[in-house]
Amino acid sequence: MWNSLRQLFGRKEESLSSYATLEVDMHSHLLPGLDDGAANLDDSLLLLKELQRLGFRKLCMTPHIMGDFYKNTPESIREKLHLLQAAATEHEIEVELSCAAEYYLDEWFVEKLEEGQELLTFGGERRYLLLETSYMNEPAFLQQAIFGLQAAGYTVVLAHPERYTYFYGRLDNLMALRELGVLFQLNTNSLSGYYSKTAQEVAKHLIQRKAVEFLGTDTHSMRHTRALERTLAEPLLNQALQLPLLNPTL
Repeated sequence: MWNSLRQLFGRKEESLSSYATLEVDMHSHLLPGLDDGAANLDDSLLLLKELQRLGFRKLCMTPHIMGDFYKNTPESIREKLHLLQAAATEHEIEVELSCAAEYYLDEWFVEKLEEGQELLTFGGERRYLLLETSYMNEPAFLQQAIFGLQAAGYTVVLAHPERYTYFYGRLDNLMALRELGVLFQLNTNSLSGYYSKTAQEVAKHLIQRKAVEFLGTDTHSMRHTRALERTLAEPLLNQALQLPLLNPTL
């Protein structure tokens, strides 16, 4: 009888138990004392253990670089990476750690690009560069920066496009960026409405249009890891994981 009822009404999609199929998180703020993420090494280790428990085997940590606020450099970021790697080894945390950066599109970033300064990337020779913008105001030089990065050999990955309110109601404009060769990274917790219902709807739209290459946790604190656990129950996560995501290739 129960089998007949399941066939009649359809089986409820089961929740995932971990993010093991995703394998790699390519967007987080775990490096200590660099931005609004982990404040110190103890915080970093706690978050690292939580992401390991959630099933990740490799983390690429991406601290903010903003010209007027988080003035991080490749050297300062690598220094904190080495510090955390040593601490993780000491505490027997078996997760592979690497670093890149989340670059904020401002005039200082454009200067770095024009001057040919080193920019941190992930994905090895594929040179994925994680780029973010203001959440509310569309930058006038967004396309200029995309073309400049591509000319310099980078592949632009737009961080959390579902959260940019200036694209709300203008999703065709957002999709037009893909025609320029821009890849999209969704925040995993956007799939459960953590940031807003509108962000969740935009994420759903992008998933349905197969316009997502990466999922990233964007972990800053334990609040985010607790939300990640809840997101495992979201059917939208299952839909996202059916896409040919690039996380496992990193």
